[in-house]
Amino acid sequence: MKRRKIHVGLRTVKTAVAIIIAMVLVEPYGATSSRLILAMLGAMAAVQPTFKESLEACATQTVGVLVGVAAGVLLVELPTGPLTSVLLGIIFIITVYNLLPSAFSPSLPCFILVMVCTDAEMAPFAFALGRIWDTAIGLAVGMAVNTLVFPYDNSRQMRATAEGLDKDLLLFLEEMFDGDGCLPDADAMNGRISSLASQLSVFANQRLLLHLRRQKRTLERYRACEHKARELVCHLEVLSQLDRPGRLSLENRRRLAACGARVTDARELDSVMEKDVVTNFHVSKILTLRRELLETLSD
Repeated sequence: MKRRKIHVGLRTVKTAVAIIIAMVLVEPYGATSSRLILAMLGAMAAVQPTFKESLEACATQTVGVLVGVAAGVLLVELPTGPLTSVLLGIIFIITVYNLLPSAFSPSLPCFILVMVCTDAEMAPFAFALGRIWDTAIGLAVGMAVNTLVFPYDNSRQMRATAEGLDKDLLLFLEEMFDGDGCLPDADAMNGRISSLASQLSVFANQRLLLHLRRQKRTLERYRACEHKARELVCHLEVLSQLDRPGRLSLENRRRLAACGARVTDARELDSVMEKDVVTNFHVSKILTLRRELLETLSD
């Protein structure tokens, strides 16, 4: 059985720091268990991999607190016992949340509802405002820590993925022109493209507030890389559908050799056939796109 290595990531450390800061800030207002829990939940929710996800988490937490507070304040005024109020409130909250996107969880509003309905001595409105304040402190601290303290930047991963795409490309061309007549498929290339697209999505959702201009330029560069890579794969797929590759022209042989690709297919282009024309056209396009891709990466 393979053992998994214990890894304490930066996001884990930032989450712990955000929780401690939020709890310290809540302390002057009376550090009750409910205050600390809500501040902790707010801080944890806000520390997400990207800025967009942090904003979405803040929105879902805020909605959860407001729904739980509103339901609790309304139900506590009904002439029913606390357990009946909790029963009705949980049914209502879960029913409403089933209509919302999956990012919204009914756990937090149900938790607040139970606190409001089961404490007969509390003032519902004052308690509700306090819980909103506690959650807001946690969310604000989590957002600040996540955004300003070593914000997540996956530009290195995107560059590594794009460079891996180039290596797969050369291997594809070497296999195609190794002289055995067997054609490789473009699955590995498509996997690289999907990985690059996923990394681009993460990068686009991460707003580095102190480096917005730099991030915009970087994002535009990698989007250009993705576009060229997708076009390149289209040419590869055409080649992979041939029953056998055509013969390479001297120019394409020279360009492949300059890229470091080993071409062992020794067939000479002594006469031009349709398959040779198709092969050389797409190989030429692939090599041009590869050069443009590398130039875009090096900007």
